[in-house]
Amino acid sequence: MKKVLVIDDSALMRRVLSDIIENTNEYKVAYTANDGIEALSVIEEYDDISVIFCDIVMPRMNGLELLKVLKYKNVDIPVVMFSSSKDTKDTITALELGAIEFIKKPEKVLGQTNTFFEKRVHNALKIAEDIVANSSLKVASHCDSGEIEMPIRTSSHSTTVKRLVALVCSTGGPSALQKVIPLLPSNLAAPVIVVQHMPAGFTATLAERLDDLSKIKVKEAADGEILKNGVVYIAKGGTHLTVSEDTHVPRIKFDDSPPVVGLKPFGNIMYNSLQGLSYDEIVCVVLTGMGEDGTKGILNLAVHKDIYVIAQDEASSTVYGMPRAVKERGLTDCVCDINKIADKITKKVGVL
Repeated sequence: MKKVLVIDDSALMRRVLSDIIENTNEYKVAYTANDGIEALSVIEEYDDISVIFCDIVMPRMNGLELLKVLKYKNVDIPVVMFSSSKDTKDTITALELGAIEFIKKPEKVLGQTNTFFEKRVHNALKIAEDIVANSSLKVASHCDSGEIEMPIRTSSHSTTVKRLVALVCSTGGPSALQKVIPLLPSNLAAPVIVVQHMPAGFTATLAERLDDLSKIKVKEAADGEILKNGVVYIAKGGTHLTVSEDTHVPRIKFDDSPPVVGLKPFGNIMYNSLQGLSYDEIVCVVLTGMGEDGTKGILNLAVHKDIYVIAQDEASSTVYGMPRAVKERGLTDCVCDINKIADKITKKVGVL
């Protein structure tokens, strides 16, 4: 059985979480710790830990401080963060520091209200398993040397060409976005719309953080606003983002249809909405994430529009699911390291 380390200063929470984890019959909570300092001793002593579940608010060394230390020490064990804190900044910080998932603690630790929490824990274990299974198979792309992998389409780079950048990401996305958005120029000659799989209440903080780090303007998308060049629009958590046009003026339009495979916003819904727009070319960008969101939408979009597809490579992806899917369908024009994607976008759409 795979071994798990649970870190929390509450003995009751450690017990509840251990029961949920061990109900899978695949994982065993072999180690526990009261705080980050104790956890570091466990991590240094044992090399068979498959997953770490860690609280944020703890004495001596909290969860965010522990994540920073693990990142500094290049510890590559998947870490799932959980907390009762309502501070969305803590969530975004944890994800930026490399946590693979963030789970909010239930208000009542015991009782039937834990059903949703239990599902989130089991889903986090699946994410961790996927990360571990693929980590030894990662292969870097040659695209970061400037060579375009699998060229499919070509298009002119005229300043009169009207372009839109449409990006999707999921697990590992907040960290990946920090390596893309801040490197885009403020005068980028296209709007950028971003679908990051994230529940309601967190994307405003994500947008604010990215805006603080970037020269380009970054904001949470608002229903009805006009898309403008040199602005990044983050889809609002808990709401599908689409784009519609009235007299060739593209506007954000919220779609309150149900979640797709539990996800809202969903990338395929966003891509499908772009089919009838007046943009000459859509630059589609697919970053790290589980599943295949984005692939069907891009396939459908390719029938109606000229597209150019950039995918994150396996070596730099936290989870090589979404980029792999779009690549395996033969849709990618470029597969490259996360640190090269902003440059690829900029060179493709140009500046004003």
